[in-house]
Amino acid sequence: MKVPMLDLQAQYEPLLPKIRAALDKVMSEHNYIMGHQVKELEEKIAAYLGIRYAIGCASGTDALVLAVQALGIGPGDEVITTPFTFFATASSIWRNGAKPRFVDIDPRTFNLDPNKIEAAITPRTRAIMPVHLFGQCCDMERIMKIARKHHLKVIEDNAQGIGSTWNGKMSCSFGDIGTLSFFPSKNLGAMGDGGMCLTDDADLAAKLRQLRVHGENPKYYHKWVGLNSRLDTMQAAVLDVKLDHLAAWSEARRANAAYYNERLAAIKQARTPYIAPEAVSIYNQYTLVCEDRDALLEHIRSRDIGCAVYYPKPLHLQDCFAELGYKEGDLPVAEETSRKVLSIPIYPELTEAQKLYVFDAIRDFYRGKDQ
Repeated sequence: MKVPMLDLQAQYEPLLPKIRAALDKVMSEHNYIMGHQVKELEEKIAAYLGIRYAIGCASGTDALVLAVQALGIGPGDEVITTPFTFFATASSIWRNGAKPRFVDIDPRTFNLDPNKIEAAITPRTRAIMPVHLFGQCCDMERIMKIARKHHLKVIEDNAQGIGSTWNGKMSCSFGDIGTLSFFPSKNLGAMGDGGMCLTDDADLAAKLRQLRVHGENPKYYHKWVGLNSRLDTMQAAVLDVKLDHLAAWSEARRANAAYYNERLAAIKQARTPYIAPEAVSIYNQYTLVCEDRDALLEHIRSRDIGCAVYYPKPLHLQDCFAELGYKEGDLPVAEETSRKVLSIPIYPELTEAQKLYVFDAIRDFYRGKDQ
């Protein structure tokens, strides 16, 4: 048996008639840049998340870059964020001339630890950028309380968390700006790159719309140096079809997680994901904390099972951020986590036989280690 990390063929097959019809409509209208489908998707996602304004852009990375710029964060400023995340989180700060200030993570959720944020605030701190990692919302109530106390902005990196909630409130709807990624592997993925910024602030929304088109308004007049970062009309058409299925996909992922949780509970060497009682996760990844992680990874791959390590080297130890002065041991939870995590297939279309095959592979590995 073969179990891929993600099976896009299984995801797309039942949707292709509607997707082809949506793409045919775009091609019949020939409005490939900022066609009406973009605005329609923006309105649909804003309604889904309970946020007033949505601004499509070219990628999740660009969404973060635009968010930082829209808030006026630049040279001399600092943004508090997590070292245990995809590179774009910190690079969006750096590319705007500001500096990321890394804070360690909660060992259970892997999200930014609210208990450690205030100690990292300096006179240069302008914002906090939490990441809803692996599909679980951060403790945004505590983070927003800290932000308000210290007059800081909040950018929610929600690239992995669309549809996740904290005490019933959607991720992306707490901070000043939330961002989404529509990279094909995401729970709501396009047929290419795509991203989105979300905000309840009308002025920020207007600024983000202007920044995504070179800072232009009106045409050929530029108040700011923005980006060429527009959500492609064809991608918007695809996403509009797929959004209708997102809630059901999230339920299926949670069901698959429950399956794994029950069966893996007896394997003490592999800790299953902790979900805070206030949170509802969408399981963008299902991530174990494993003993002898690298050997387990090779064992699983030898059985044709897809798996991945998110993330093998925390951002504070990356060469490109060496001038920030971080060293091994500064953020011990993130460092230890990076050595132990392993994500296994969780996509909605997994069959019972595939899930059992994945579980058997993990069980067999540790059974062999116990002997």
